Amino acid sequence: MKIAIPTAAGNLCPHFGHCEQFAIVEADPASKKVSGITWLTPPPHEPGVLPRWLHEQGAEVIIAGGMGQRAQGLFAQHGIEVVVGAAAATPEEIVAQYLGGSLRTGDNLCDH
Repeated sequence: MKIAIPTAAGNLCPHFGHCEQFAIVEADPASKKVSGITWLTPPPHEPGVLPRWLHEQGAEVIIAGGMGQRAQGLFAQHGIEVVVGAAAATPEEIVAQYLGGSLRTGDNLCDH
């Protein structure tokens, strides 16, 4: 399984469209272990670009602090599960919590 985490300075970025890099975390849901992380610089943020690009990278899940409704719909069209409202932490911490069922999510930090 590949999980995309938008990051800035090594931690989850509050808004996925303004991140510096995406951490593409490879993990095994059965063993709940991370097997690797690839750091990728995204293309310029324009409507529809990031969902398509992350789909091309093999992402199955994106965990973000905030994301607009239109973007959520575009990710869904590409078969990517969207989790919003995650707090800032390292990609490893976020994925471990997600796989363990303990990821706390709050309000979607994006209103557009």
